Amino acid sequence: MLPDSDPLDLVQPAPRVPFLAIPATWRPKRAWLALVPSPRSTPFTFGYLVLLLGTSLLIRFASPKLTDKLLAVSSTDAHNMARHPLTALLTSAFWIADGGWLPYAVIFAIAVAPFERRFGGLRTALVFFSGHVLATIATELPVMALIHTDVLPHSAGRWLDIGVSYGFLTTAGVLVALLRGRARIAGIVALELFVISVYVTDDPASLASVVTVLGHACAAHFGLLVWGPRLRSVPRIAR
Repeated sequence: MLPDSDPLDLVQPAPRVPFLAIPATWRPKRAWLALVPSPRSTPFTFGYLVLLLGTSLLIRFASPKLTDKLLAVSSTDAHNMARHPLTALLTSAFWIADGGWLPYAVIFAIAVAPFERRFGGLRTALVFFSGHVLATIATELPVMALIHTDVLPHSAGRWLDIGVSYGFLTTAGVLVALLRGRARIAGIVALELFVISVYVTDDPASLASVVTVLGHACAAHFGLLVWGPRLRSVPRIAR
């Protein structure tokens, strides 16, 4: 024992362990948490996902009569594009056909949120919706022409065409264009395989699937070949 020391001073209390404490090795890294869309870092992505969650819940719990009517009005099919194109173009991007919100939340975290972190919310909205509008017009105008010339039956103008895939594929195309070297080649291959896989796992023989895959290809290459080179020299926004 040290001289002139109190024995009680040598006894240190054991640290208290919080109730239900999570070991440090189980806690997610801050780098992973930073990838999750948030109202502060990615307000456009976060707000869009909240809106999609609301419409998905509406499809899930509202009456089928109401949801069928809303989806029919929002569809960018040839019939609606000929009668109220602006309404169809605006509202079709706020619905998910199967109501499966979670997979789209993951896709937005991968393909839209990184874009917004680099370029900001306003430019993200511009690129997203420009891809949605361009791909829709590029695929539906030929269908309208074929119906008008009686090559396709009039029933082909009323298939349900809603969703957000054109928008996020455009931003994904830009992100791939920003890569360099082998990473860009790998990104292009992955983007093309994604478009093809969506087509072959749907109903490849149907008109709806053909129109959709053409829209997907148009949106992805619009981002890759048009927006990508334009945004390559744009500096990252300050945080």
